[in-house]
Amino acid sequence: MPDKFKTLPRWLIFLLDLTGVGVALLVSQILRFNFHVEQAFQNFSFALALALTINAGLFYGFKSYAGIVRYTTIRDTFRLLAITTISSIIYFVIGFIYYQKGVFFLSRATILINFFIVSSGLIGYRMVVRHLYRLFFTENLLKNRARAVVYDTSEQGLLTKRVINDYPQSQMQVVAFVDDKANNHGKIMEGLPIYDLNDATFKKLVDEEVKLIIIANKEIAVQKLNLIVDMALLHGIRVQQVPPISQWLKGKLGSEQLKDINIEDLLEREVIQIHNENIFYALKGKKVLVTGAAGSIGSEMVRQLIKFKPALIVLCDKAESPLHELCLEIQENYSNAPIKPYIGDICDKVRMDHLFEVYNPDIVFHAAAYKHVPLMEENPSVAILNNVLGTRVLAELSVSYGVEKFVMISTDKAVNPTNVMGASKRISEILIQSLFKHLYPSEEALMKKGTRPTMFITTRFGNVLGSNGSVIPRFKKQIERGGPLTVTHPEITRYFMTIPEACQLVIEAGVMGMGGEIFVFDMGNPVRVVDLAEKMIRLSGRQPGADIDIVFTGLRPGEKLYEELLSNKENTLPTYHEKILIAKVMEYDFHAVNEKIEQLIQSASKHYTFETVALMKEIVPEFISKNSTFESLDVKV
Repeated sequence: MPDKFKTLPRWLIFLLDLTGVGVALLVSQILRFNFHVEQAFQNFSFALALALTINAGLFYGFKSYAGIVRYTTIRDTFRLLAITTISSIIYFVIGFIYYQKGVFFLSRATILINFFIVSSGLIGYRMVVRHLYRLFFTENLLKNRARAVVYDTSEQGLLTKRVINDYPQSQMQVVAFVDDKANNHGKIMEGLPIYDLNDATFKKLVDEEVKLIIIANKEIAVQKLNLIVDMALLHGIRVQQVPPISQWLKGKLGSEQLKDINIEDLLEREVIQIHNENIFYALKGKKVLVTGAAGSIGSEMVRQLIKFKPALIVLCDKAESPLHELCLEIQENYSNAPIKPYIGDICDKVRMDHLFEVYNPDIVFHAAAYKHVPLMEENPSVAILNNVLGTRVLAELSVSYGVEKFVMISTDKAVNPTNVMGASKRISEILIQSLFKHLYPSEEALMKKGTRPTMFITTRFGNVLGSNGSVIPRFKKQIERGGPLTVTHPEITRYFMTIPEACQLVIEAGVMGMGGEIFVFDMGNPVRVVDLAEKMIRLSGRQPGADIDIVFTGLRPGEKLYEELLSNKENTLPTYHEKILIAKVMEYDFHAVNEKIEQLIQSASKHYTFETVALMKEIVPEFISKNSTFESLDVKV
């Protein structure tokens, strides 16, 4: 029905406004002369003609007739007030001029009375039309809409309420506001009550059949968002968030535009503030190599490095299609970014030597690695060749070509490893740390003239949200299919960090590192994966166990129940950044380690399985396999 309701043509609004001006002036004149009509009409025709001419010009200049009457806004009313004010001032000026000539125009009392009457009339009939439209058309639609409340009583919350309730195609009706500001509780805003953020409020909302709470504030703190979501889900109320105002379609907010709260939104920590100018100076104008550039970590590293204005970023990866997609994205978002895609396998020394010879990078961020625990448990030789041999190739070339800093991205699975993947990353850590100590055993060696020392730095952190193959994207796909969600064990826990946060800390640690350090990041508190699964199901509007089941499949080969960031023999030292710590780890003799690693690589290159894993356990004695065929190698005679 609303779509068929035609708007009045502009010329008709123009004529209606002019008629209102004439009627208001007539009534003002009659009131001024206490209903003595004969006195009121003396010289009135001249005054009326002049008033209509003046207002016609003002209406045209201010375009007051161009708005849709049923959608009259505060801005429209101010525009009309401006017109009536200006016209009244003109009346006074003309009246004063004519009075000097002995000619009567309009008395000051008439002008003042006219100001109030014409303002009320022009604004009033618009308000009446708006109210009648809402009464006959919008209110009928509201009866069939889902009931919702808006969290936030700021301008954004008020705007959200208006566009939802006023939008004819909206499927929702906002019936109240919720806020945690004590001075707002119990008050009314635009006819709707403001409730406190507590359990009693949510029970009341359930009784009123409220189905949705809309988060209008995009800057809400993560802790507050978690509190609201937990309370809402406990009472079966769905939670959604409005997109930025710039993304509203034609200034309107439809239900299809509201975004479900993602689990990533609830697991994120407060935004990291990095104000270290050393990062900018350390990277500006430098040539940077990023290995594994097409991966989830590598690609975010590239996006962040662009902001520091390096001279060149070489994007090295052997995955052609993802690398091509990354290049297209960067070209669209950073048109002048100095990038160079390079297809290559880090295990191919000839190809990598060509890369270093042609581009001669100053800084290397080594993110390329095989990381999937079950796959590497089935293919240990490949894990060694990619994670260990690839790291050695890049490390040796970095020394040969005088790279300033080599920053390797490791994993928390390298601590007390229970699987091949974690052990391979621990061996890579040992390799580059012992190589640095071997090349530069003292400060004198570091300061030796004629050489540019290569600083080897390791960064170690846990799972990142949304990375390729992580648990959250898998849960999302399982929820879309209707379940079940598969969790390996009811007590399994993991640390989580967002990809941007992890990459920020990697860059910060890489700049602060002076060589030989293993940096560990503050990962917050560990999260039970089954709790994660249950919350994701509830966020989708369904109930775990009733709508979607959770199935426990058993720990996978090499999988831990609890991840660690430090081994039992390690402790940490603080840095100037509260989220970055330096791990004090056991140091190894390079010659002894290098000999063992050479044997390991030779075994892996022949794809010997048990022999390769046995050599890994010799290098990393704390590597104790769990739920794996390699547990037999841990049996002590």
